Amino acid sequence: MTQTPQVPPAQTELAEVRNFRDVGGLPTVDGRRVREGRLFRSGHLAHATEADAAFLAGLGLHTVFDFRNASDIKLEGPDVALPGVRNVNIPLTDPADGAEFWTMVRDGELDLLRGALGDGKAAARMAATYRHIITTRTEDHSRVLHALAEDSVPALMHCAAGKDRAGLSVAVTLLAVGVEREAIEADYLKSNDPHRRYKIRRSDSSAVGMSAEVMELLSPLFGAHTDYLAAAYDAIERTWGSTEAYLTDGLKLTPAVRERLREQLLTD
Repeated sequence: MTQTPQVPPAQTELAEVRNFRDVGGLPTVDGRRVREGRLFRSGHLAHATEADAAFLAGLGLHTVFDFRNASDIKLEGPDVALPGVRNVNIPLTDPADGAEFWTMVRDGELDLLRGALGDGKAAARMAATYRHIITTRTEDHSRVLHALAEDSVPALMHCAAGKDRAGLSVAVTLLAVGVEREAIEADYLKSNDPHRRYKIRRSDSSAVGMSAEVMELLSPLFGAHTDYLAAAYDAIERTWGSTEAYLTDGLKLTPAVRERLREQLLTD
């Protein structure tokens, strides 16, 4: 007997998988909605508890797209194995890419953090990375979208925090099926909910090492901001001239592929 995938409650919280949610229910410009139980997003699955894994296994997932790079996986560990689920690793650029940078985030003293992240530098780094992912990872995003159109749903997309690389990949997917930009933004910003945010790890967990100023300097790296998403949209406009051209020329989505995507992800 075929198991019927469960549709999780809107506020499902997993013990050791951050930022999990179903993007179902988001409206499209033509009055349809994303179907529940078809596309999920989260942070990494490396620390999932047995209960977390059992819940995820019950979603009827076909594919888990992991956008972490080798450094992420070395730091956090590989995803837990979910029976019968295909795992696809497509490393995307990390906004804080590089071992030296993450060492500074974890171990750097206040003066070092001020110099590297202060005066808007952290936010500028994030926005620049969003632009970079959009303009240089079109082949990767095209691969994901073509897979979704063929046989990969229900699917879960994640990176480390489930905010940037997964957030952009989900946004691109939603653009491709015609979801309203306001709805895409609203879903993206849910990553700022306190119970969803990535846990900042510092080697110095004292009052000094975790001071208000340190947290403020690090905040742009760990938060979702409309300016970052706006930078991605601007990169689309500057590079391809329009979202439509991005979808057809950049991501190589034919009308037939886009229709299959809509059939897979949208309500009738």
